[in-house]
Amino acid sequence: MKTKTRNWNALKEERLATMTPEDRLEYERTYKEVSLAADVGEQIRAAREAAGLTQRELARRMRTSQAAVNRLEAGGVGATLTTLQRVASALALRVSVDLRPSA
Repeated sequence: MKTKTRNWNALKEERLATMTPEDRLEYERTYKEVSLAADVGEQIRAAREAAGLTQRELARRMRTSQAAVNRLEAGGVGATLTTLQRVASALALRVSVDLRPSA
């Protein structure tokens, strides 16, 4: 028996098609928040790796746990400005926030 597989984009489109306009607005808002956390997490991971540090070493410099660094890098939590400053200080970097019109 052949199994029909659907990729993530197909499943997403099916789900979006069943949403009310209000549900879709909530989905889009949440998606933007999650993708921002994921983007920031990726930047933290790349900066840590460029510095040649492990998550445990970065955590020690930040005075936090390795698990907290892992959550940040995975985009599992939105980083506060204070946390971003602690990451930057630990990596000898600076934080820069860029607000611009949305596309």
